[in-house]
Amino acid sequence: MTSTTGRKVTANIALTLDGHYNGPAGPADFGAIAPYVTTEVARDHMTRIWENATTAVLGRTNAEGFLGFWPSVAGDENADPRDRGYAKWLVDTEKVVLSTTLTEAPWERARVVNAPAADVVTGLKATGTGEILVNSSASVIKPLLAADLIDRLYLLICPEITGGGGRLFEDGLPATQWTLARHETGVLGETAVIYDRVR
Repeated sequence: MTSTTGRKVTANIALTLDGHYNGPAGPADFGAIAPYVTTEVARDHMTRIWENATTAVLGRTNAEGFLGFWPSVAGDENADPRDRGYAKWLVDTEKVVLSTTLTEAPWERARVVNAPAADVVTGLKATGTGEILVNSSASVIKPLLAADLIDRLYLLICPEITGGGGRLFEDGLPATQWTLARHETGVLGETAVIYDRVR
């Protein structure tokens, strides 16, 4: 049996009412999610996501996309302090990028790993301290759900139906039970929820 430090594995993602993390036009189709991620509720939710995390786990697409956006926010004195706090954390924290195609890390303080997500996260749990945050990367969250390795889910539910797109909770996942740790609804009808895995 693999030793563990007791580190929690957390994951955050925004979903539409019909369970999609992007729209039918593909990975860049965030039209149903974008209006809700800059609300007061969403920004406060984002702060809760990273405040106990010491490692960020990302898929390649998010790692490259985030690199083009968040470092500039970290240095922007006019940015919302919550956005800036998250950006500074993301720039400074240890980052593990899961990819089968990258040969070098796209960020400082990052390393690329070409291995199954469950194996990588199990290895991270064996050393270090602090939470391991799987940061908005459905390609990583899905296999971790399948392996029952996620301890906490941070979800931002956006009140729109896309009728298509990537779906997070697909048929075939193991049956699991979760308890509601927090929920808050914003003025646009967005709901930030935190679920903890019952073990």
